[in-house]
Amino acid sequence: MSDNQVSLNKNRRGAIVLNLGTPQAPQTKEVREYLREFLMDPYVIDVPHPLRWLIVNGAVLPTRPASSARAYREIWTERGSPLLVHLLDLAQKVQVHLGDDWVVQPAMRYGQPSIESALRRFHDLGITDVTVFPLYPQYSLAATETSIQECRRVAQAVSSEFKLEFVGAFYRHSGFIEAFVEQARKTLQDFNYDHVLFSFHGLPERHVKKTDLTGEHCLNRSDCCSTISEANQNCYRAQCYQTAHAIAQQLELKLSDYTVCFQSRLGRNPWIKPYTDHLYESLPSQGVKRVAVICPAFVADCLETLEEIQIRGREEFISKGGEDLRLVPSLNSNESWARVVAGFFEG
Repeated sequence: MSDNQVSLNKNRRGAIVLNLGTPQAPQTKEVREYLREFLMDPYVIDVPHPLRWLIVNGAVLPTRPASSARAYREIWTERGSPLLVHLLDLAQKVQVHLGDDWVVQPAMRYGQPSIESALRRFHDLGITDVTVFPLYPQYSLAATETSIQECRRVAQAVSSEFKLEFVGAFYRHSGFIEAFVEQARKTLQDFNYDHVLFSFHGLPERHVKKTDLTGEHCLNRSDCCSTISEANQNCYRAQCYQTAHAIAQQLELKLSDYTVCFQSRLGRNPWIKPYTDHLYESLPSQGVKRVAVICPAFVADCLETLEEIQIRGREEFISKGGEDLRLVPSLNSNESWARVVAGFFEG
């Protein structure tokens, strides 16, 4: 369908499927550019600008881009970054499900395709009502909030006529849970695992505490994440536990069958625990030799799942005495997931 045909649809709405971002190429230069934009975001490294500049430019960028580029080359495909490929494919499938009343655009918080490019296309088509779906199941300042605020900032710069709506955290939405359960059952049907790890992206502890408006609940008691209450309703860690428990229940896992853990730490400040990589060392000594890993913080496979878990994590687990580790693929652009995403827009 051409843009001219789209513009004739009086009921048209804009839909943005939004993920975090990826380098344009698995080379040091492009990774450095991506990391600079990402890490200089005050929602990501939440310290005063002068200190953040020193951390990023003095401690991270001199060495990390080269090592990260090597990691990206391990997972890069003929079509490019897996995260980008899955986003583009998902947007196409969601467009088919939504039909001609909607125009669906993919976008990244950092890098390309940009939020601005999506909003400018809507502006050119005369579309003012836009729904944004940040593809982060659990709410966090470092992913969800920065994406929302950047969409608002760019929308105001492009046109004051935009009316933005946002899909909120969907960590226990039945369609999302069932899609991951379907992936797990399909992937693990021939894998005789001893234990399941639900590995989520980590966050600094201070990020979690910032979302506790009472200042007295999050990380101040051993059972702070056991249920969702008014105090921790925006707590990333608590939402991760709720996600894991919902998937585990449908997989008929007992509490002793699985562990919730957190990966991808950066820097020396304390991050939310337990740490995934520490479990690679402790589990084999407890007789756990075959591990299944599910990563429900990621709706698309990316560096953190494919390289950090499937390649490097598996090697580390085996080096510590394990026998095998199998990653359950993410939802990517699976047809069942595309239908769920379309349903969020139709709402």
